[in-house]
Amino acid sequence: MAGNNALQKPVTLSGDLENVVGKGPMTRAQVTSKVWEYIKANGLQDSKDKRQINPDAKLGAVIGKDQISMFKMTAAVSKHLS
Repeated sequence: MAGNNALQKPVTLSGDLENVVGKGPMTRAQVTSKVWEYIKANGLQDSKDKRQINPDAKLGAVIGKDQISMFKMTAAVSKHLS
């Protein structure tokens, strides 16, 4: 495998991100999946527009305190991966 599939390469997570998804390293695909599990488990999707996320304190430490679209959230989360 050439290792050029970024989604399958394990990455290191920031402490804030680990508070949400658990201990790394894990792949980007796993991180995304676990962030969504967290959002759904905690009812953080906006009731009127499911594409909007209303972060709680834990998730807010990763993606910011304000409501964010799911598209921008992915970019915000990736800043916590190395």
